[in-house]
Amino acid sequence: MIQLLPHQIPALSRWFPAAAPGPAALAEHALATGTGQWWADRAVHPRAVAVRCADHALLRGDPDALAAGDLTPLADCWIDAPDRFLPALGTTFGQVTPWERMVYVQRMPPSSTPRLPWGVTVRRLAPEHAPALAGLGTDAAWIHGTWGGPTALAASGLGWAALYKDRILAVACAYLLSSTHEDVACLTVPEHRREHLALACVTALCTDIAARGHTASWSCSRDNRPSRLLAWTAGFRLEREYVHYVTGSPARHDHLTA
Repeated sequence: MIQLLPHQIPALSRWFPAAAPGPAALAEHALATGTGQWWADRAVHPRAVAVRCADHALLRGDPDALAAGDLTPLADCWIDAPDRFLPALGTTFGQVTPWERMVYVQRMPPSSTPRLPWGVTVRRLAPEHAPALAGLGTDAAWIHGTWGGPTALAASGLGWAALYKDRILAVACAYLLSSTHEDVACLTVPEHRREHLALACVTALCTDIAARGHTASWSCSRDNRPSRLLAWTAGFRLEREYVHYVTGSPARHDHLTA
């Protein structure tokens, strides 16, 4: 496949559903933020299209339109693709692992209001918080991956953090944006887990999402029980289940860690 230029990308939006919750929002997010990369088997009247943002990708179309090596740009990625692409994925990558996933939509208010530890405040991320986001380290860099880095996420106004002085202890943000939904991601630094900081950040973020006239969604793997419990406590209810495929190296994280 060929990588497309910015002026060629808007015409591909018809390949992907609009106003979708969960990872299906990736195409709209990539268009809105300019952070993704797009490929097609040909620039005019394509038969197969892929979009990647951070370590997530959507793949659609006719696998028979692909040549050997066309899917190489999707290495070490979580791919949402119809089953008909499995032979092409298997030929391209030495390892293709199916992963059962769940998409939730917020339908209820949070079932509890967390009490914050002394000295901790929950605030909207602002540009001055970019160094603190970057200071979370490489293991937490995925939280701002779909924004292109900590500076862009901090400046977006679409994240909330639990802070002690100038240090971020937990953060929740709009990880993927569609025209109607905002898919939530959150993390807590390991030594401050079980203090309900993620719930506090998610609650503030979801209030903000509702004020924008959008609906919060939540995506996690079926076997991530802490994430599912946090989603339920925050008022999310199951919308659908699906399978995506991990290529290359095994995934090291889910994109929601409480």
